[in-house]
Formats: sequence, structure tokens, C-alpha cells
Amino acid sequence: MREESEVVIVGAGPSGLSVGACLRARGVPFVMLEREAAVGPAWRRHYDRLHLHTVKQFSSLPRMPWPEGTPTYPSRAEFVAYLEAYAQRFGLVPRFGEDVRSARREGDGFLVRTAEKEYRARSLVVATGLNRVPYVPSWPGQGAFEGTLVHSSAYKNGAAFQGKRALVVGTGNSGAEIALDLWEHGARPTISVRGPVHVVPRDMNGIPSQVTSLFLFSKMPPALADKISLFVLDRVVGDLSRHGFVRPELGPISQVVFQRRIPLIDVGTVELVKQGHIEVAKEVQSFGAREVTFVDGARRPFDLVVLATGYRTGIADVLEGAEGWLDERGYPRHFGAPVPDAPGLYFIGFRNPLTGQIHDIAIEAERIAGFVAKEGRS
Repeated sequence: MREESEVVIVGAGPSGLSVGACLRARGVPFVMLEREAAVGPAWRRHYDRLHLHTVKQFSSLPRMPWPEGTPTYPSRAEFVAYLEAYAQRFGLVPRFGEDVRSARREGDGFLVRTAEKEYRARSLVVATGLNRVPYVPSWPGQGAFEGTLVHSSAYKNGAAFQGKRALVVGTGNSGAEIALDLWEHGARPTISVRGPVHVVPRDMNGIPSQVTSLFLFSKMPPALADKISLFVLDRVVGDLSRHGFVRPELGPISQVVFQRRIPLIDVGTVELVKQGHIEVAKEVQSFGAREVTFVDGARRPFDLVVLATGYRTGIADVLEGAEGWLDERGYPRHFGAPVPDAPGLYFIGFRNPLTGQIHDIAIEAERIAGFVAKEGRS
């Protein structure tokens, strides 16, 4: 069975909902497909303690500010409630349980297939998000580990691990906050630092780091922004190398711009490391039945291992011919505008810019809707 539509939006998270609201405001019909049973599915799966690392004033979706009384850094649960209210306000009704199996160009449009149906559309908006496919590395002996081993996507909170020895592999924002959550629940956490990492406090001298990036660093050449940011971090954070955190050679702003790697936005983990409450280990080398060996030869026992090792977009698994539109890590090379050699194709929500992901999703959604509406009139 085939259905015709002006636009197909794949994904009903913040990006898909934003595009839907902007298209609706312009009177452009669309179909929104979501493989799970509710809006914002990735946010529903995230660990309980998660809060936005960006402030509410610059983290709202198009045409709907946060309600009065929302804290500066909304929680995961508050963001899910906001997405539900957003969908209701703009009459966005995704087709849930529609898992897109393939999408490809067909003539002057796109053919999108789910398990039950085909959709033919002039434009295709891919809004499946950064957290679609958990990335689970493999180490020697991993299958023999007798403790609990989970990816961070399956971690909710540390309530069941009081008194347990826990290893968190990865020092991205999720890994750092999960280690903090485990300590708050009485576990004995260790973080495996897999490589050099910049550490930036969420707030510096009472100013959110997002605000500094939005109004200062994003307007500067990266090299100059690096010099200023490192000067400040030297005085606010200091040298963390003796605590196991080594800075990359590339500056923090250049790393975001050129490598799409964001710093560790610290919400208290580093202070607990300094106090000795959270230990730091090197990269994992192998697993034993109840222990983990690290690349420096250290061997430690653990009851729990949380793999905060990130995600893959999974775009190439669904979108035929996507390789030419993706970089070596599988992220789109173009966002918020038509893909140059694929008219009608749009990507949104696949980057973490200096200015904040949700902030830029709102901008890109309006831009995409404008392009789509213009194409429809031509």
C-alpha cells in the first residue's frame, strides 16, 4: 500500500517535532513516522538524573518557550513533558510503530518503506537523532564477565548498586554524570578515561558556558576562541592531569568546530574525583570473570560496568546511497538546508554545536520548513 505526501519526517524527537510545527505554520502537509510508541523516545530512555547542559532560555523548540517556573537546567522528565505539550499544542500526531526499513530517491522525490506501508514524498526530512544505535565496543574476555554489563542507554539510576564497585567506560557527558549518579546512590565508581578530554564547568563564575559560547566564542575564529577559553580554564579548572584528565592538543573550540567533539561539561564529577570519591583508570584492555584489566596493567574488581561509549546514527542502514552525504563517522555533512546533490533531502539534529544542540535545532527547523515551502510553490 502506498501513500502520497508532500513531506515525510522520520523521527518524532525534538528535531522531527520542530520541523513538523514549522511546516504546519506554513500550511505544508506532512507525515511523521516514529518507530516507537511516543514522542521523544530517546529522552525517555536516558538515565533519570540527566538534565540539559544548556539553559532553558536558549533550549526551546520553535514558537513555544518553556513554561514559567521551569528551572534553568530542565531535567530529563521535564523535557519529555515539554515535548508532549509541544506535540499537543501544534497538533502533531506522529504515526507510531512505523519503523522505516529503507528510504531512497525515486524520480523527483523519495520512496520510504516501513514494515507495513510505502510513502512517496517530494521531500524527506531525516530527524532520527544522534542516539539511534548504541555503540558497544568489544574487548577480550568481555563475554566471560560475570557482573552486570550495560550500555548507558539501558542505565536508569544507581539505586540497585549501593556498595557495589562500578566502572563507567567513557568520559563524555553521559559517562561523567552516570559516575556522579552512582556515587550519589552509594556505589564506588571508577571512570575509564579513554583519551584526552577538555573539561569545562557547566557554569563559570555564575555564567552558563552555553551563554559564553553563544555570545562570544561562536563569533570568533576558532584559534582565538581557543586561546581565550584555555586562559580561562587554566584559572577556573586548572591542570587535571594528575587526576587522570589530559587535555587534547587541539583546543576546545576547534575540537567542536572541526571534529564535532564537545568537551566534558562538568556538573560535579571532577570535584568528586579530586576528593577521591570517584577513581580514574586508564583505557580498558580486557575483562575477566569479575575484574577489568587496563592498558597500564592495573587490574581491578567490579560488580557493574556501564559502557558510556556513545552511539551511531544508523543513517546508512536505512537511507540508500547515504555514504556520499555522510562523513567518516556517519554524521551528515549538511544540516538545516537541502543536500546539494539530493534535492528535497534534509538532515536535522545530528550535531552538538557550541551554541547548543536544541538551540540550533530550532533554527534549522525553521530554515528547513522555509526551503520545503518554497520548493512546493516553485
